[in-house]
Amino acid sequence: MTDQRPGDSPEKECQQADTPVGAGDPFSSGVPVGMTLESIVSLTGELEHLNELVMLHIGKSGGFTCTASYFAIVTPVLDMLEKEIRFRYFEGMSRDQMKLVVQDWIDKEIADMRHGH
Repeated sequence: MTDQRPGDSPEKECQQADTPVGAGDPFSSGVPVGMTLESIVSLTGELEHLNELVMLHIGKSGGFTCTASYFAIVTPVLDMLEKEIRFRYFEGMSRDQMKLVVQDWIDKEIADMRHGH
């Protein structure tokens, strides 16, 4: 028998971890309700820019051999961007302000990758 409390299960943790950005209680969310990271990146026009960063990470790690290894490389990058958005988001933020948040973070990460930081 494990030390799990009633109601705690690995399935529950996975469900919580898989919840998209903006789902659930709007007051506990760091981004507008209903906005996923994908929709934010798409609406800000930063998808190609983000892809450049992702390709740098893939190149640095020696590439990927399967879908699982691709996601093992890409997921931490997306998680860091999500945290940055949650940190810098404020109510009433415009699309252009959100674009600058995403763009600035990607630019900094690309510069760090290229300069070995």
